[in-house]
Amino acid sequence: MVKSTWLVGLLLFCSSLLAATPRVITLAPHLTELAFAAGITPVAVSAWSDFPASAASLEQVANWQGIRIERIVQLKPDVVLAWRGGNPQRQVEQLQRLGIKVEWIDPQTLDQMIDALADLRRWSPHPQQAEDAAQALRAQEMQLRQQYQQQQPVRIFLQFGQQPLFTASRNTLQNAVIELCGGRNIFADSTVSWPQVSREQVLARHPQAIVIGGKTAQAASIAQFWQPQLAVPVIAINDDWLSRPGPRLLLAAQQLCAALHPAKNSTKID
Repeated sequence: MVKSTWLVGLLLFCSSLLAATPRVITLAPHLTELAFAAGITPVAVSAWSDFPASAASLEQVANWQGIRIERIVQLKPDVVLAWRGGNPQRQVEQLQRLGIKVEWIDPQTLDQMIDALADLRRWSPHPQQAEDAAQALRAQEMQLRQQYQQQQPVRIFLQFGQQPLFTASRNTLQNAVIELCGGRNIFADSTVSWPQVSREQVLARHPQAIVIGGKTAQAASIAQFWQPQLAVPVIAINDDWLSRPGPRLLLAAQQLCAALHPAKNSTKID
C-alpha cells in the first residue's frame, strides 16, 4: 500500500512538472540555439536546426518554403519564436490570429542578442540557466572588447558570395563582430544592410583583409579570385558561427580576433 501511494505521488509530481514546462517552437536555427542555451528544449524547430546535436532529432515545422501552420496549431505551443529576417510575416501573423502567442526575436546588435537570451528565462524550465548563459556571453564580449579595442584598425571586406558579390553594412551583427575585433568594415556606410557590390568598388576601398564564412579550403579560391589586383589575407570563419545571430557569434569573434591579431594572445571562449 505504501509503495502504491509513493508511486502515485511520483506520477503526480512528474505530471505537474510536465504541465508547468512551457511548450516552445522555434522557427529559425539561431532561435533553436538561443532556446537550448536558455535551458529550453523546443517541441518543434525549423529546418537546419542542427546545434546542439540533440536539436536535429526534433520535429521540423518550418523551412525556406514556409511554415506548417496546421501542425504548429496541433502542437499547442505556449509561444512561437519567430525571426523577421527569415520567417514570412503573413504566415506568422496568421498564427497570431489563430490565438498562438508569437515573440519576434530579431537582434541587430550583440547586446540585443544577449538580451534576447536573457529574456527567454520567461519560457525556460531552468530560468537561471538563461541568466547565467547571458552573463557568460556579456563577460566574453567584454573580454574581447578590452583586449582588442586598442589595436590598429584593419580595413575589412566581409564577402558573401562571389558572382554576385554581397557584403554587410553597419546595421548587421556581422559588422558588430568585425568592430569587436578592432576591424573597420569598408562598406559600413552602406544605406542597406546587405548591399550588392562590384569588384571595382571593393578595390577602390583598399581592404587589408577579406573575411568569409566558410572553411579554410575556400579561402584559397577567394584569394585567387581577387588576384592580381588585390593580394591580402583571406580569413575563413565558421559559417554557422558567423551567419547565425545566436550565442556562437562570440566564437566567430574569437576566431576573427585571433586571425586579425595573431601576435596578441587571444581570449579562449568555451
